This record gives sequence, C-alpha cells and structure tokens, in this order.
Amino acid sequence: MSKLKFVAGAVLATGLLLPTATAIAATAKGGGATAWSPAKNDSGIIAIKDGSNDGDPAKAEYYRQASAGTKRTLWNHSGPNTTVYSGDGSKVIKFKACDENDWDGDDCSGWVAP
Repeated sequence: MSKLKFVAGAVLATGLLLPTATAIAATAKGGGATAWSPAKNDSGIIAIKDGSNDGDPAKAEYYRQASAGTKRTLWNHSGPNTTVYSGDGSKVIKFKACDENDWDGDDCSGWVAP
C-alpha cells in the first residue's frame, strides 16, 4: 500500500511542477488597434481588433517561429469593433498592433513577445 501512495504522490507532484499547455495572451495596443496572441488558446494564431471608428483599418504585424525573418501582416478591414484572426501556423514570436492613418504615420505599439 505504501508503494501505491508513493507513486500517487510522485504523479501529483510532477503534475504540479510541470508547466501547463494553457498560455496567457500578450496584448499590444496602438491607437485604436488591439492585437493579442495566443488567440483562441493557440500559440499559432494572432488576433487584431479595430477599436476606432476612424474609417481606417487596423493591422497586426508579426513574426512566426518557423520563418523568423519574414514579417507578416494581418489586416482588419471589417470596420470598428470587429476582430480578425490569422490562420494557424507555427508559434507567433513577436507582434505589434497598428491603427493605420491614411496619408500620415500609423499609430503602432511597441513589439511584444507572447
């Protein structure tokens, strides 16, 4: 019986010490744009929400682990208070949120790593 208790205790202790698969999303805000990853509880998905009613789109610029030298852009042309999600891929390693301004510089956050 003591061997069974030892095994059960070891399994419980291992479960408490190992990190879980659930990730906490990092968020970036630039102007009226908000981006976060992981989105939908998946480290390979990023989201961008357009929170302003200025007529300009929002975008998330990001890099993936499998192609760390390639900057990607996820656009949200759907209008204010809408969210767009990327397709699933390798882990998003850094990103920023931008509120585009026609004929002027974009309002962007700094780079964030999830």
